[in-house]
Amino acid sequence: MSSYSLTEVSDPKSIKAFLDFPAKLYRNEPNWSRPLDEDIEKVFDPKKNKKFRKGDAKRWILKDGDNNIAGRVAAFFDTTTATKNKPQAGGLGFFDCINSHDAASTLFNACRDWLEDKGLEAMDGPINFGERDSFWGCLVDGFHEPLYNMPYNFPYYRELFEAYGFENYFNQYTYHRKINKVSMKDEILQKAIRVFDNPDYTFEIFDKSKINKIAEDFSIIFNAAWARFPGVPKITKVHSLALLNQMKPIMDKRLIHIAYYKGEPIGFFIMMQDISQILRNFNGKLHIVNKLRLMYHLRFRRTVTRIIGRLFGVVPGHQGKGVEAGLVVAFERLA
Repeated sequence: MSSYSLTEVSDPKSIKAFLDFPAKLYRNEPNWSRPLDEDIEKVFDPKKNKKFRKGDAKRWILKDGDNNIAGRVAAFFDTTTATKNKPQAGGLGFFDCINSHDAASTLFNACRDWLEDKGLEAMDGPINFGERDSFWGCLVDGFHEPLYNMPYNFPYYRELFEAYGFENYFNQYTYHRKINKVSMKDEILQKAIRVFDNPDYTFEIFDKSKINKIAEDFSIIFNAAWARFPGVPKITKVHSLALLNQMKPIMDKRLIHIAYYKGEPIGFFIMMQDISQILRNFNGKLHIVNKLRLMYHLRFRRTVTRIIGRLFGVVPGHQGKGVEAGLVVAFERLA
């Protein structure tokens, strides 16, 4: 067995090593795009990640016998999520490693031992210490340029996880289609037309002068459409407003659509520009110069050619009536 040693990430030097290692590992992989350092550090900042209120996290970097970094990983848990699972599970994520079973096992063992000490009975990974829309999952098929904060890893990662004993828990898919290049299925189009012909249904795009009302409408729809499912917490107007304000710097009003029935909010379709097409040249840094570059590319160069569907929901009473089709067609008419 090769000689490997673990170093806990606890100071600026080790944080930098944790953030920089993937850039070295994937230096010859054209599809890989470095995430923003600040997006990762937010995950591990107790002041910015509410998961720390009832949980904890720890990170490590792995060095070989020649003191070269060979891997990195993080382990984490929050009691709210853990107690909903049987057995109670903690998480493992931000795993990157050379193609070595010994190296991977050393990282996995560190996570397992730490989680056991915290009273956890199982380990789920690779996942995020946060929401599922970022840094979640192990890519096993479709090794193309990833979307913003979507996972990208070497094909051998799957074998490293399975050889250690991980078993597939569920499959997560990302779909894509061309806009204005592929004809909408007639069945979907006809459903949308029926809704458009009904004056009780209206569709609106984002209007920043109405941001407070939109935040309230969004929370109403989300709570009716999604919060009824186990594990999905309700969202408040304050939280909705914070999310919209967070999106404002890269927001395109054409990408936020809200459906109403007799003036009552019943559905939404929220998208964002895939800024990874710009960020891939930023080397993980979003300092003032890169912020200006980002705004320039978004507003003047139109560099981004992809969008990401972030949230889609229709309240139960209007599901299956064509509102879903109406939201999609309303967007494509503006695209």
